[in-house]
Amino acid sequence: MAVLALLSFSCNDFLDLSPISEETEDVAYERLSQLEAALTGAYESFQNEYHVWDNVLFQDVRSDNHYAGGDNPEVFQIDLLTISATNSRLFRNWSDIYNAIAKANVVMDRAPQVTDPLLTEERRMQIIGEAHFLRAWNYYVLVNKWGGVPLILEPVNSADTESTNIPRSSVEEVYAQIQTDLDVAIANLPDTYGGNASVNKARATAGAANALAAKAALQHPSPDYNAALSFIAAVESSSANYQLIDYTALFDGNNYNNAESILEVQYLGGNEGNFGPQLLLPPSISGDTWRKFVTPSTDLVNAYNSENDAIRRDATILFERVNWVDEYWGNAPGSDVPFAYKWKSADSWASSNRPYILRYGDIVLLKAEALAGLGRLADGGAEVNRIRSRVNLPDLINAAYDSQAAMMDAILNERRLELAQEAQRWDDLVRHGMVVPVMNSLSEIDRRTGQPTNYNMTEAKILLPIPQEEMGRNASLTPNPAN
Repeated sequence: MAVLALLSFSCNDFLDLSPISEETEDVAYERLSQLEAALTGAYESFQNEYHVWDNVLFQDVRSDNHYAGGDNPEVFQIDLLTISATNSRLFRNWSDIYNAIAKANVVMDRAPQVTDPLLTEERRMQIIGEAHFLRAWNYYVLVNKWGGVPLILEPVNSADTESTNIPRSSVEEVYAQIQTDLDVAIANLPDTYGGNASVNKARATAGAANALAAKAALQHPSPDYNAALSFIAAVESSSANYQLIDYTALFDGNNYNNAESILEVQYLGGNEGNFGPQLLLPPSISGDTWRKFVTPSTDLVNAYNSENDAIRRDATILFERVNWVDEYWGNAPGSDVPFAYKWKSADSWASSNRPYILRYGDIVLLKAEALAGLGRLADGGAEVNRIRSRVNLPDLINAAYDSQAAMMDAILNERRLELAQEAQRWDDLVRHGMVVPVMNSLSEIDRRTGQPTNYNMTEAKILLPIPQEEMGRNASLTPNPAN
């Protein structure tokens, strides 16, 4: 995996380490190399299928940004908000994310025990901080997908039913644990690991921990705007010097590990490649003639066009004439169909194109949101205008400053245009209390029938069903409300 090739640091090179998958809670780590390999394995979880493209399915396809495309019934369920507990993507994502947590737990448990003289105390505490960040990230994903989930905070023996039949903690308890982990990460992580961007953008830093803390402070059911601003201030004062860069350069495939990137998956291509782009890109790029997934919606295209937002639209969406039938775009062969285009090259399932895990543009708009939440509408608008100016759009109209609600609507719309296909939209709609009205007000016409698609969105559909297979494995779990 690509992350293995790049998780190195200034004094100790572990490019050749393989992640430890066999060394479980029963194995004592004695050497620094073992501990570094275990940490590498925890980072490798960023290349599981959830982070490749299922996050886009559950954030962008489930929302108003994209249709399912393709031909997969389980992806159609996600698009049409008819997700069943037996949808195999639920259990795979749940399992992958908990596996990532298990790897982080092993690192945290073993790091204090290693007596290798090559392990400095500074590096030991960095490793502990990195593992806490990784655990916080994965619980952040879980709590936003499923609500309260089991908190597993130490290595467990999977054969011991008492240690695996763990009931769900509350949403508040999960968020509290996320912040506890991030406090440890912030206290122990550096701003950078030196001058190598391919290391600094591949590994958890203080900037990444503060950015995630800001996101958690706002996504919490009772958002803490002051706390979010404090964390964002730490991001902005970091010696990593995060900056907004040219928007097109963010997604042209040639400028990764840039000044706007806070954390990204380090795909290299070839044997270290990303298979996601092959699923999304049009025939002229992918070389395939089968129907592609994650088709931009008419509502998203209209959102760009209504703002005359050509720069972000053209970086995000590419139209191409195809020989298949798309029910929302022409419903006949030879129609022009839009494609999700933030990845630009497929390279036969082995692309070097990368997802950003955290980037500064997202954080600037969260700063605007926190300011608006405190009634500081002019300050919030100024942050939005920073984002708009870099894509040659005028400042927000005066009406956006008329009320807190108007400014929040403007920020939500700006986040949509800025972050489409980056796995943010569903959480944004939920956080703003807009997911039910937005999904039920959509007018997406199925051209096979001439009728709008009815999404039948309800509060019960905000959270995903607990995977049926996990319910069978863990007798202590309770289901989410039926959707």
